[in-house]
Amino acid sequence: MTAHILAIDDSRTIRTLLTVALEKAGFAVTTAEDGVEGVAKFQDAKVDLVITDVNMPNKDGFGVINDIRNGAVNRAVPVLVLTTESGTALKDRARKAGATGWIVKPFDDEALVSVIKRLTGA
Repeated sequence: MTAHILAIDDSRTIRTLLTVALEKAGFAVTTAEDGVEGVAKFQDAKVDLVITDVNMPNKDGFGVINDIRNGAVNRAVPVLVLTTESGTALKDRARKAGATGWIVKPFDDEALVSVIKRLTGA
């Protein structure tokens, strides 16, 4: 069974890089360009893992995590934060909100795929 990944990022370049890397590794990928679209797609599609940026228009990554963790659908899904931010306070805030892990951009394709495989059992 192929793991389904939802990648939420306002950067078209990052969405494309994630899609290429993850599809090459055999994952199905759905993308969203902000947190509002991402949460809507999350509720409509069965996903095995969410990757979200922190700084996005309309709803940031913390809002995405809160909506997923407090929602009615798949609340225990792993959520990885993928961002240029690396501050301890932001990492702590994400962890407290329910993030599973934190990856700093630019990301290494192999390392990201390895983490996703471990978290999804793929």
